[in-house]
Amino acid sequence: MYLGYDIKNGVKYAKICSSKREGNKVISTQKSLGRVLDEKKGIYRNRERGIFTYDVKTDTYGKVDPSYVPKIFRKDAKERLILDFGDSYFLDAFIRKNGLEPSIRALSYGNPDTVWAMAQYYVLCNLANCHAHDWWDGNYVRILYPDANLDSQRISDMLGYIGDESVYRDFFKEYTKILATKEEGTNILIDSTGLPNSIHFPLTAISNHNGNISNEMRLIYVLQQETELPLFMRYCPGNVIDVTTLIKTILELKANGINTKFAILDAGYLSKENIEELFENGISFLSRLKSNNLIYKNALKEYLPTLEAKENLVSYNSRYAYIKRIDCEIGKGHRAYVYLCQDLAMKSIENSKLFSKAEKTGMKSQAVYDAMNKHGIFALVSSRPIAKEKILCTYYTRQQIEQVFDICKNYTNMLPLRVQTEETLRGHLMLSFIAAVIVKLLQKQIKGTPYSPIDVFTNLRNHKCKVFDDYLLTQESVKKANDIYKLMDLKVPHQIFISKEVL
Repeated sequence: MYLGYDIKNGVKYAKICSSKREGNKVISTQKSLGRVLDEKKGIYRNRERGIFTYDVKTDTYGKVDPSYVPKIFRKDAKERLILDFGDSYFLDAFIRKNGLEPSIRALSYGNPDTVWAMAQYYVLCNLANCHAHDWWDGNYVRILYPDANLDSQRISDMLGYIGDESVYRDFFKEYTKILATKEEGTNILIDSTGLPNSIHFPLTAISNHNGNISNEMRLIYVLQQETELPLFMRYCPGNVIDVTTLIKTILELKANGINTKFAILDAGYLSKENIEELFENGISFLSRLKSNNLIYKNALKEYLPTLEAKENLVSYNSRYAYIKRIDCEIGKGHRAYVYLCQDLAMKSIENSKLFSKAEKTGMKSQAVYDAMNKHGIFALVSSRPIAKEKILCTYYTRQQIEQVFDICKNYTNMLPLRVQTEETLRGHLMLSFIAAVIVKLLQKQIKGTPYSPIDVFTNLRNHKCKVFDDYLLTQESVKKANDIYKLMDLKVPHQIFISKEVL
């Protein structure tokens, strides 16, 4: 067995040749190997396998080292002389300025330019990964990360690599260093969201979540209350209910060096078993009580008639609510505090809907009265006393995690899921997590300005640069782009020198 070669239109192709004698005849066979990318290293490319290695001595195929970037140019390719500049220039500086560089480097993929380019792609482009190379080709990222290999096969290889559990742990070890974690523990928010998909792997299952039935997997995010940043993530099959994931999530946080001091939970996480585990581990918590909870029913029965009293009226965020704090026991005799609340704004909204319904259906006054008494009513339970004036503001920080889920699904290319294996899924979720952190950091820093993250990157994308032999010239930027640069204290150079190898 040996390799033969053909030249077609100036391109070298390899073929596997073999011959054997059958009687007086010599039978020769040939099998196309594909385009020769590097003859010395035995690297080839074809449609079936993509880019691969082949050893003729052992007749074995292998994977190419991630650091290898093929230099293939189409005959009809035209050099881009004008590139989108501002969005990627800004984002690269923003990542480094906010201390995220060590975390991304901790992913330790053999071709770091691919990781850096794809991290930007997940923030800047809400498109399938198959379009990443076209985006790279027309953007300043091709100067920033010239060795990025954004062929679909190489992206899949990269996702599989950074999705490895050991890489996850290395990332979170570095990432948590930039958060305000404390030895005694940190305050967290925990919630989950469904990722609908039809991928045939064990994580996809039929979920009945709050009455919504779908084919999905569940993604669990943990936020740090103090910084409002994503702290950790994990996932599970779609048919796993939330209540079973709480303790495992907290234990996994601890295994990654993050101790939980206080947890704000949705009502779906509150169970007898979880309550006992939280108390045993010294973790304080605040959660909403479901309406069928016995503690809630007892509080409602005893204290609802006297809830609307002057001493119970509390203001928060330009709204008002009646709040009554009640001492109680929870779980196996643990002291806790129930906060029976009536949100007056919500009561007004629900009353308006009720009155409209009553007029159309002819409801009796007694039925209207009974319904009105329950409007805007809910109850919270806490394992430690919290001032009535602070309880709602504290609990409603849970909205931060909903905002992060919104960021993931609408800003960071998380959905739809376009992966085939759990390994590539993990890598995809990792890049989405990094992108969510970046967008959340940006949201915090532009709060109070007229800009959203989309405004920032759209305006900056219109700031172009012109590429010359060994440097590029940045073009004039408009007022909005200048204002955004000033917000981040960035001064854009007129000229940037680049290596000819990049071009």
